Amino acid sequence: MSEKGTLFVVSAPSGCGKGSIVSRVLAEDERVQYSVSATSRPARDTEVEGEHYVFLDTKTFMEWAEGGRFVEWADVHGNYYGTIGYKLEEQLASGLDVILELDVQGMRNLKKEREGVVSVFIVPPSLEELERRLRGRGQNNEEEIQTRLGNARREIERAGDYDYTLVNDTLEDAVVEFESIIRNTRVSRG
Repeated sequence: MSEKGTLFVVSAPSGCGKGSIVSRVLAEDERVQYSVSATSRPARDTEVEGEHYVFLDTKTFMEWAEGGRFVEWADVHGNYYGTIGYKLEEQLASGLDVILELDVQGMRNLKKEREGVVSVFIVPPSLEELERRLRGRGQNNEEEIQTRLGNARREIERAGDYDYTLVNDTLEDAVVEFESIIRNTRVSRG
């Protein structure tokens, strides 16, 4: 492939199904890859180095940031997250499209630096449904649920900053809609 791929940035409040949607799109479309970010936070038990994140200690992360190795990076809840520039460029140069999961701050930083980024914001059908989903996961205590709901309200207010807003009412419909965004982008770029 001679043409560069397109970078799709996906954001969503916690509990909106972003990971499920992205996983399905990656499984169904061989022309899409996932961009693995770097983080300064410790790996969780289920996370694999290089598959979920590139795990760096804070000192190394900051050295990389100061050395310009990230195309964007941010402090999110006391941990650093960044997109490794050379890895992203290699993926895009291969002609494949790339999905990058970022928070609102990361998306804004990246769009300032790059042209041609397609941004997608995933929202729940309602805040009541989001609360039901967060409680249903059984992963958070009441304080964490309330914090996530408060963050979701603030993040949803920024949905207008994105090229597309996708409502995750049902997983199947959300996956079809995201795949449609990718297909339409491919058609419009030639």
